[in-house]
Amino acid sequence: MESTDGYSISMDRQIAQRLKDLRAERGWSLDELARRSGVSRATLSRLENAEVSPTTSVLSKLCAAYNLTMSRLMRMIEDDFVPLIRRDRQAIWQDPAIGFKRRLVSPPTQTLAAEVLECEIATGTRLTYDSPPRLGLEHYMVLLEGQLAVNVNGQTYDLRPGDCLRYQLFGASAFATPEECAARYILFIL
Repeated sequence: MESTDGYSISMDRQIAQRLKDLRAERGWSLDELARRSGVSRATLSRLENAEVSPTTSVLSKLCAAYNLTMSRLMRMIEDDFVPLIRRDRQAIWQDPAIGFKRRLVSPPTQTLAAEVLECEIATGTRLTYDSPPRLGLEHYMVLLEGQLAVNVNGQTYDLRPGDCLRYQLFGASAFATPEECAARYILFIL
């Protein structure tokens, strides 16, 4: 089922169930996960019960606690692998509160490592990630439209359409758009 703003309500429920399963698989209490992720116990409970939609920031912290990329988490809620996935069937997740949208372009699978995402960040938005989901995660980013400042490993890169940035994540990262311009990019993750 899809809401009027394009956000998949069933995806919220699937994410909630997967988060609950991940915690149970590790034998962690809500308190233990809160300690490991820096997300409050109350928020975790509401997420696992699908009472609230997860934000980009919270999912990032949970993925880091579980040592997963966000895309891998999203793939865990998808059906079995198919080699071709049409654009209208590609999973979309968004954080409407900050204007972030990500489309999982590559066919979902738990057995292959590489991922391709198409992401959009609204004007005047800053996304920050405290730590990578996995140290040394390799990214190739191609900016398709707009402007984007990417700060990775303490270095800031100002991207324009057609620019490609290649990096590995070892610490905090941030993505920011100027007040007058949004950004759309393709991200290849290895």
